[in-house]
Amino acid sequence: MKDTTRAKFENISKKLANKEVLVAFSGGVDSTVLANVTKDTASRIVLLTIVSPTVPQNELKEAMTIAAELGLEHIVKSFDWLESGNLSENPKDRCYRCKAELAKLWKREAESLGLEVVVEGTTATETEGYRPGLAALKESGVESPYLEEGVTKDEIREYANEEGLSVADKPSGACLATRFPYGTTITNERLAMVEKVETAVKELFGVECVRARFHGDLVRIEVGQDEMEHMFDLESLDRLNQIAKTAGFTYATLDTRGYRTGAMDESLTS
Repeated sequence: MKDTTRAKFENISKKLANKEVLVAFSGGVDSTVLANVTKDTASRIVLLTIVSPTVPQNELKEAMTIAAELGLEHIVKSFDWLESGNLSENPKDRCYRCKAELAKLWKREAESLGLEVVVEGTTATETEGYRPGLAALKESGVESPYLEEGVTKDEIREYANEEGLSVADKPSGACLATRFPYGTTITNERLAMVEKVETAVKELFGVECVRARFHGDLVRIEVGQDEMEHMFDLESLDRLNQIAKTAGFTYATLDTRGYRTGAMDESLTS
């Protein structure tokens, strides 16, 4: 790791030294590294995982496993996402509204536990494109150490590898609400549909990065561009088609461009 990169993580650790910290914790590489950087200097650290219908079911189990590996106090709280404001209507500023609600939950829990600082893991890599959630975080008073220090996703993975963290190569995740075009109503049934297809793609083709985008009776499947070659087994494709129909879709299609961040935002500039 470069000295300049190491210095960024050391600065984060120093800024949170002797403080009582709540970490918004998903179990992904960003929040895991943030917890690991903080745990040796903070006077107290608590990991908070928020579960909701938009969080894939396997994510909670993984978050609990990683928290145990870190040896840190871990709390799980539920968020009734579909009944919060008009999030289920999926407006263009959904991410802003969602982050604002989450920040309230994080700060409320921190206050109840007597913790003085709330931190979350948005990286310097995540500032490009349409990112309304960033404004909500700034307004909330929640701290984003990676943004303050200019820490990129690659640097976080480099740190995770050097520290031997099990999440070092874990693919980036995103809430299931990102699978729906803006203005498309999000329901429990539709969330289950896309999650079922994503699970099937991972199991049938052995890929890790998957997004099942909802387009009415059609599901558009994106996989990591470096994993596209695994997607052309005819028997598995036939099985995937059957599963997609069982989930409630009439058609299943593979996006030839593969996965890219913000695919559902492309319509905003097209």
